Amino acid sequence: MPSRLTPRQVDFFKTDGYLIFEDPVFPQPKFDALKEHFDNKLETWAEDSGGRSPEGMDVPHFADLRLFDWLLDDCVLDIVEPLIGPDIALWSSHFICKPPGVGKRVPWHEDSAYWGKVLDPMEVVTIWLAIDPSTAENGCMRVIPGSHVFGYSDYDPVADPEKQVFGREIKPEQMDETKAVDLVLEPNQCSIHHAKMIHGSNPNKSEMRRCGYTMRYVPASSKFQPEAMRSTHQIYLARGMDRAGNNYGDSALLNEAHLKQHPQFQRIVERAVARKGS
Repeated sequence: MPSRLTPRQVDFFKTDGYLIFEDPVFPQPKFDALKEHFDNKLETWAEDSGGRSPEGMDVPHFADLRLFDWLLDDCVLDIVEPLIGPDIALWSSHFICKPPGVGKRVPWHEDSAYWGKVLDPMEVVTIWLAIDPSTAENGCMRVIPGSHVFGYSDYDPVADPEKQVFGREIKPEQMDETKAVDLVLEPNQCSIHHAKMIHGSNPNKSEMRRCGYTMRYVPASSKFQPEAMRSTHQIYLARGMDRAGNNYGDSALLNEAHLKQHPQFQRIVERAVARKGS
């Protein structure tokens, strides 16, 4: 498959742990279709999800099979392959939408610290696709370059947890916020970051919404150990061959076990079917 990254971009990612990809990720009509699909989801999110904040649209593909049209697209996989190899598994996805004026802060964290020993090795690469313009004013993602060499910092509870996307944060003495870089993006551009990268974002106090869709991938040579999660999480073979003896979900089927465990997502599916038939 063709690579969408230059050798210099790959080297930068390996050294700094992140990369801004300025080319359009998708052809414009396909990106527009994703934005429209998200906007439709957002219209009923508060009611469907029991009032949860729109920053919390985690693993939406478990209940929304149409998202695989974008998650498994070669436009994305051709960005991922030069970073993790030709055998690729879809690990997860997440819409994180910060409403204007009230969008919550994302505390400094490493994704790897939350996933622990679920993957071995922990080599997740995240494509952060900008649905809206992502700027310093509306709370774009920020990274600490080169911080992906460790990935398992110590954490403290956050102050004002109701204003934060989650409730703990890396101890301040274990990172240098003065080195933070703002990842400013236009719609249909993306940033890429390693699972061990220290990153976070400020609250959205602007009048402009900030939404991104994170699409997360792992080499199919990483062993997924679901028993460590004690959950209904599924991964999907996106390209190439399994190299670790993993079990994969079927992108043509809903994750029924997840829907039973999280009835708010079952309501989303039921209401989506009802809206489609009306």
